Amino acid sequence: MFSVYRKEIDWGGRPLIFETGKIARQADGAVLVTYGETSVLCTVVAQKVAKPGIDFFPLTVNYQEKAFAAGKIPGGFFKREGRPSEFETLVSRLIDRPIRPLFADGFRNETQVICTVLSHDLENSPDIVAMVGASAALTLSGIPFMGPIGGARVARIDDAFVLNPTLEQIQCSTLDLVVAGTQEGVLMVESEAEELSESVMLDAVMFGHRSFQPVIDTIIELAEMAAKDPWDLPTPSYDRAAVLGRLKDLVGDEVRAAYAETAKQTRHDRLAAAKISAIDTLIAEEYPAEAIGPCFKQLESSILRGSVIESGLRIDGRDTRTVRPIVAEVGMIRRAHGSALFTRGETQALVVATLGTSQDEQIVDSLEGEYREHFMLHYNFPPYSVGEIGRLGAPGRREVGHGKLAWRSIHPLLPKKEAFPYTIRVVSEVTESNGSSSMATVCGTSLALMDAAVPLPRPVAGIAMGLIKEDHGFAVLSDILGDEDHLGDMDFKVAGTEAGVTALQMDIKITSITEEIMRIALDQARDGRLHILGEMTKAIGGARAEVNQHAPRITVISIPKEKIRDVIGSGGKIIREIVESTGTKIDIEDDGTVKIAAVDASASEAAINWIRGIVAEPELGVIYAGKVVKTVDFGAFVNFLGSRDGLVHISELAAQRVGRVADVVKVGDQVKVKVVGFDERGKVKLSMKQVDQETGEDLTKSAS
Repeated sequence: MFSVYRKEIDWGGRPLIFETGKIARQADGAVLVTYGETSVLCTVVAQKVAKPGIDFFPLTVNYQEKAFAAGKIPGGFFKREGRPSEFETLVSRLIDRPIRPLFADGFRNETQVICTVLSHDLENSPDIVAMVGASAALTLSGIPFMGPIGGARVARIDDAFVLNPTLEQIQCSTLDLVVAGTQEGVLMVESEAEELSESVMLDAVMFGHRSFQPVIDTIIELAEMAAKDPWDLPTPSYDRAAVLGRLKDLVGDEVRAAYAETAKQTRHDRLAAAKISAIDTLIAEEYPAEAIGPCFKQLESSILRGSVIESGLRIDGRDTRTVRPIVAEVGMIRRAHGSALFTRGETQALVVATLGTSQDEQIVDSLEGEYREHFMLHYNFPPYSVGEIGRLGAPGRREVGHGKLAWRSIHPLLPKKEAFPYTIRVVSEVTESNGSSSMATVCGTSLALMDAAVPLPRPVAGIAMGLIKEDHGFAVLSDILGDEDHLGDMDFKVAGTEAGVTALQMDIKITSITEEIMRIALDQARDGRLHILGEMTKAIGGARAEVNQHAPRITVISIPKEKIRDVIGSGGKIIREIVESTGTKIDIEDDGTVKIAAVDASASEAAINWIRGIVAEPELGVIYAGKVVKTVDFGAFVNFLGSRDGLVHISELAAQRVGRVADVVKVGDQVKVKVVGFDERGKVKLSMKQVDQETGEDLTKSAS
């Protein structure tokens, strides 16, 4: 019934198995990939005819995790998987980015790649498995995909690179890098690093590229056994050269003049006018409407790219290495705990940092298990930032991806929770955009955190690099504009400190780039990063000495573990009373660590004294303030140390003889008592007569 084809190799010390022909046979391509005991089913389906009226490739990649893969039942009311998690969204982008450039030029058939995690051994991350599985499914499908690609994760442990580290190994690594590419070169890089040098980062990329070559060879061998017949390559229904030539005659000079405009909006207005004029003329001359958009873009590309290669000057008149003017400001929002406005040319990010307690941590439920995240970075890209009207809604894939890149850039520099016990949320509102708002977010986040007194050891900056590569040469561009990103060949983002790189992200729109180009880009990015760091220092040179007056102050104390129950009280009664009475937030951990958060220092002090009173042990000869809680014939019971009670015998109430207890004290009286002993059951014996009830002075000492 099944015609099953299977290939297996040893990869990184574990078996990697590709299998096709048994599951999802109606898809154009379907491969079950297993690495260790992690399995992902990867499928691809494309429409048989092109989607009409579009000038882009409609590709969708969906990575999805099933709870059963880790032997779990989803949480929540409905008990089934819901909207994609942040990790699923990020992996979907991770797969999309290296495969998108490899589809045949002009292919417009709607295509969907779905990668479903069926089994997770909690050792081998399924993202790399899904990536190579998607590559295999596309290669087998017959769809015009000019792959295959391979992918790998690289860690650095004890100064040595490790291929596809386990989840446990990645925790002790100074590098978490994912690289993907073809046999010829690298297509995509995504990484987080602990201030590593540019040379180490490049070595890691090339190590990963060499390491996934056996995977590409295996996919090719599987395709030789099981690939479907190739689809016919798309052929344009028009003479592109003729349309392009006519466009040059009509609006070539106007497009060239538009790209001489330094202001983005002016440039775009002139380009839009030129395009409308060309459309009207060409349609009147009976040129096909679907030809005009792609050819106009090709005209723009050739003019922009040719100018940079030939003259070394860019749209706004800069050379290839110059960074646009920078203005960095902090303390922009009065009530915020930390804020910054970072402006670089026509790109601007308003970044706000908020400090909270451990009660504000994000609870993340993943296949690997539930964990808490105390650093959150949320990136927003409203439509007004590019002068457009758009629908506001949930963050899209781009916003999630840009936010995570900025998160990775800052995360290695954050202090440990023990040293700075705050939950940190950063929100970046991109208020203007013309190239690399994600790197502006990195710079703004660093400034806002320092303004909020988060003790970063060094500020972090980021820069986006571009590439224009032609047969007769190439140019690496520092601090690219939006148009240079749109019409260029590379988007290469590098973030880090003066000491080294903390994050690296690269996307290539051509088939691959060489090690030489990457080395030049990294070196040029370092120069740009150091320049930006210098400009940021003009706003704030380091973290402020103390948190903002509107931020909570967190005080950490430690209590004996056996006293936790006393502080919490029955059903949480005591801790609720402390919180409600003092207006503080209190977190108690299992090891006895207590964190008290309050904006008002006096409230924090009151809560601390209350807790210390509960856990303290009475000391012989020490005087305490207390309250009479009960009277009996033989004395009065006084609550004097948290919930601790002691007995003042009738003989210890006053210096003179007391006939009735009620003659001296009544329930509710505030008194001062001295610990004079303990009975055989540990009960505390107190005295009032040995203490001056007005001053609290020990009368036995003054008498001697």
